[in-house]
Amino acid sequence: MRVSFSLWAGLAGALASLYPLTSSAGQAGTTAASSSTTGAERFIAAYPDAIADVDGNWLVWRDGTRTAFDDGKGTKRCTEWLDAPDIEDMLQLPYPAGAGSSQPAFESDPGRARNAAFFDKMYGDCRKGEVKPRLKSITWLPTKAPQPLEVTSMNGVSDRLAAISQELDRLPNKFNAFLTPAAGTYNCRTIAGTKRVSAHGYGIAIDIAVSRSDYWRWAPNASSGEIRYRNRIPLEIVHIFERHGFIWGGRWYHYDTMHFEYRPELLPPLAPLDRRPPTPAAQN
Repeated sequence: MRVSFSLWAGLAGALASLYPLTSSAGQAGTTAASSSTTGAERFIAAYPDAIADVDGNWLVWRDGTRTAFDDGKGTKRCTEWLDAPDIEDMLQLPYPAGAGSSQPAFESDPGRARNAAFFDKMYGDCRKGEVKPRLKSITWLPTKAPQPLEVTSMNGVSDRLAAISQELDRLPNKFNAFLTPAAGTYNCRTIAGTKRVSAHGYGIAIDIAVSRSDYWRWAPNASSGEIRYRNRIPLEIVHIFERHGFIWGGRWYHYDTMHFEYRPELLPPLAPLDRRPPTPAAQN
């Protein structure tokens, strides 16, 4: 599916070389240069324990079931792209990994489109009680301010978040106010203002401390249709999450700077899992 809104110019070179899905922007929208097969194969690399193969327009799961990659509905406006994306739509906007903090282009929300059937199949439908049995508890910031959090164990998400926690735990104390207390992880709820299940409902997301975070719905001009970007989260924190395959809501036009979620099809995790025991952070 092609999305009829503008695509920003900045695409991180490292991500492009790993996953060469290229796009070109025009006045009417964007055009994907890669074939559906190339895009679909990114899901095999991202979720090897769940997805076995690509057969034409179908993702083939390891249990033998199939999910259509492209629903054949043609160009979608932004609202439809968010409300009813197919799997191909989730790749439409490249995620600018490693970039600085700057205002995203109008309606550029890489990762906000989530195909419900795909995520229900991958992680379970929380409304049916399918996610809770797969949750695993980790300790957030074990030496700074220990806090138990639950995330899914599927696809190694809990291991990744535990590794992120250990890296953040070693940051100087000046970063503490951005990290603790975490606002939450698993929560079977819909996204504010929508009927769509949140990434938190799949156990793949975390919201860090609210006190230093910004959200587009809190912006005074949000109702006018022109959203002024604001962010206070240090990039040192963002880049640690990104190295482990977690995208950041601060890279969205409809920004949510406390929000991180595991999306390896957009951002392959490159950091090794850190098995070292936690050590106290530097006191500065």
